[in-house]
Amino acid sequence: QVQVAESGGGLVTAGGSLRLSCAASQRGRSWNAMGWFRQAPGKEREFVASISWNGAQTIDADSVRGRFTISRDNAKNTVYLQMNSLKPEDTGLYYCAARRFADWAISSTISDYAYWGQGTQVTVSS
Repeated sequence: QVQVAESGGGLVTAGGSLRLSCAASQRGRSWNAMGWFRQAPGKEREFVASISWNGAQTIDADSVRGRFTISRDNAKNTVYLQMNSLKPEDTGLYYCAARRFADWAISSTISDYAYWGQGTQVTVSS
C-alpha cells in the first residue's frame, strides 16, 4: 500500500506563488508515475499535471501551462508542484496521486491513479 500526503497549501494573492509537496511512503526509487489534481467546491475534480516514473516526461493542463511545474525527487519519495503567477481560478483543494507499481507513464485520467492524498487547500484572492 502506497501512502501519499500533500502539504504546502495556503492563502496567497493573485500573482503570488506556492510550492506544494507530496510525500510518499516508498523508500528509494519509485517505479510509478505521479500526478496532481484539484477540485473547487461544487465542481468536478480536474487534472493539473503528471510526471513519469523517472521524471523524464511531464504533462500539464492548458489552464496551468507556463505557470505550474511538476517535479520529483525519487530519493526522497517526494513530488512537487511549483505554482507561479497564481490566479483566483486556481483556488481549490489540491490532491497528489500515485499510479500503481510498474505504471510508469504520465496520465491525465483520474481512474489511472490508485493512491490519493487527502488534499491541501490553495486559496488565491483577487
